[in-house]
Amino acid sequence: MKTFLSCAVLAFAIGFTSALADAKGCLKGAAVGGVAGHVAGHHGLVGAAAGCAIGHHEAKKKEKNNANQQPQ
Repeated sequence: MKTFLSCAVLAFAIGFTSALADAKGCLKGAAVGGVAGHVAGHHGLVGAAAGCAIGHHEAKKKEKNNANQQPQ
């Protein structure tokens, strides 16, 4: 329960700062990574951090592909 609460607090903090730092994909990635890390051995915070990084990377990649497909 403590890990779940820590993940919830971390997700809230990331969500709060995402408005300031334009961290697209980070909140969803942190939520999924936190749950996966918790299930994989009570490493929710590590999973949330990795999920945030991966989610942000995927959002940037998608944004770049969408920008390349639009006509100039």
